[in-house]
Amino acid sequence: MNGLNRVQVYGLEKLHDALLRRPKDRPLITVSNHVASMDDPLVIAALLPPNVLLDAKNLRWTLCASDRCFSNPVTSAFFRSVKVLPVARGDGIYQKGMDIAISKLNQGGWVHIFPEGSRSRDGGKTLGSPKRGVGRLVFDADNIPMVIPFVHSGMQDIMPIGASFPRIGKTVTVVIGDPIYFDDLLNNEGAKHLSRGKLYDAVSSTIGHRLRQLKVQVDKLTQGTQLLNDGSLMEETPELVVAGTQEPRSFDRFRVGFSKDGWIASRMRSFMEPTELMGFAAGGLFMNRRAVETSESGSRRVGPLKAWNQFLEANVLPRWNCA
Repeated sequence: MNGLNRVQVYGLEKLHDALLRRPKDRPLITVSNHVASMDDPLVIAALLPPNVLLDAKNLRWTLCASDRCFSNPVTSAFFRSVKVLPVARGDGIYQKGMDIAISKLNQGGWVHIFPEGSRSRDGGKTLGSPKRGVGRLVFDADNIPMVIPFVHSGMQDIMPIGASFPRIGKTVTVVIGDPIYFDDLLNNEGAKHLSRGKLYDAVSSTIGHRLRQLKVQVDKLTQGTQLLNDGSLMEETPELVVAGTQEPRSFDRFRVGFSKDGWIASRMRSFMEPTELMGFAAGGLFMNRRAVETSESGSRRVGPLKAWNQFLEANVLPRWNCA
């Protein structure tokens, strides 16, 4: 999405800290609003540092309705290869896809989920009520996951309902919230007397409340206000404020705002053709299951992920890192 559209991200360090610095046995769940059919992978890819985007083992797992993503052998093979799990509409929260997602969390993995359960039908103007599924992911994992919420706006302009291809020249604004920890809630003595359903609802309600708070911030930002370092809003110019300075700066392609004291807003540029862009958004997710090393001869069979890494290192990263 970078290069063809502009992305403004606030609080990016919160997601990066969770991805790169959380304890190995601490699972991660990211939650967000669902505006367009390509929120994942386009928004997700725009938020990740290159070393995570290129590492298939550390990339997110996510869920998709089987009648949408797994309707034929071709799409089924594709979505499975990019770490998408099938769930059947109407089958509830106790089904195989949810069980597999929990197993990935039990391995310390990362699962992204849209708590609303389906795309917004009003272009992202409102947030739907969170479903119990996200509560089950949090409560039924062996180790209580860290939850990182974020809300975005602008994808409704890039992929409006009925569109077949992404539009260009648009702006996406993303606000990433503070981590949500449920240890106190789920380890509370009183929780032992609550039904699983009520605990699921409590978790889902907490996540929904946080997403609504972030939605207010995103809406203000798209209307021309500015985030302060403490996450509050002020009336300002629509440009990002670089931490440590008082003057707003405008970046041509990709703007990242850090809300944490001491962090400096960074600029990332990417000049990719549309085919490269789509590959960058989804291609880094392909899993390399065939890499084989022959110790005696020292020869190595290059799998698809290795080939993809070599392509990006030669063709994309030099331009990504140029200032």
